[in-house]
Amino acid sequence: MSTALKLSDELVEMAKPHAAAEHRSVPKQIEYWARLGKAVDDNPDLPVQFIKDTLLAAQEAKAGMLTPYEFGA
Repeated sequence: MSTALKLSDELVEMAKPHAAAEHRSVPKQIEYWARLGKAVDDNPDLPVQFIKDTLLAAQEAKAGMLTPYEFGA
């Protein structure tokens, strides 16, 4: 479901270089920031990088990019 939002020009301009660097559209970059911000807000005791890595791992798992872990290897 899509919803039209009014965003500040400043936020959109800040998102443009980040979106380009991450090969995302500007709306997808802002959506990523919102998801990351919510995850940080929900988990204030976790480091931001850990949360980013966890979000990435979840997307990799969704895409079937899993490798089995071998104990003692």
